[in-house]
Amino acid sequence: MNEGLIPKRYAKALFKVALERGDAKALYATMDTLARSFAANPQLQETVANPFLADDKKTALLMTAAGTTAAASPTYADFLKLMAENRRLPMARSAALAYLDIYRQANNIYPVKIVSAEPLGDAERSRLEQIIGKQLPGATVEYDFSVDPSLIGGFTVSIGSQRLDASVENELKQLRLRLLSKI
Repeated sequence: MNEGLIPKRYAKALFKVALERGDAKALYATMDTLARSFAANPQLQETVANPFLADDKKTALLMTAAGTTAAASPTYADFLKLMAENRRLPMARSAALAYLDIYRQANNIYPVKIVSAEPLGDAERSRLEQIIGKQLPGATVEYDFSVDPSLIGGFTVSIGSQRLDASVENELKQLRLRLLSKI
């Protein structure tokens, strides 16, 4: 079975139900928290995929990882119940990521990841946000700033599948390739 297609179908159905119930935006925040929990704790996926752990324990773990309760998010609780009934709880991470993509597309939201060699100051952040905002008129932009010293200097900006690499590391790679091509 295609593990990418199944979570997308669950996410699409979840999005439709969330729209009907009027809690698509709240569920977006829940799924974002869940996706971040999976990213921060790699053992979470292994635990959810463990066949020896009961589904009610997995469901409780996924509720905690999403930072919510059944009372606070009945749509999410129903979703987990459906996934448990169909033995699909190990696909919760993939379904959460698919839901985020579907919601972003429906609401014209762009996640932008900016990685710099050193922490950016407020003025630099504001300038980058202003430049990126001009490239995405009318869109909502979610910024994620991080630091990677291996860039040596400069920064990279990733918007979806597009990437702008203005780092010293990239410049050195390009210089090396030009020198090697002349040999």
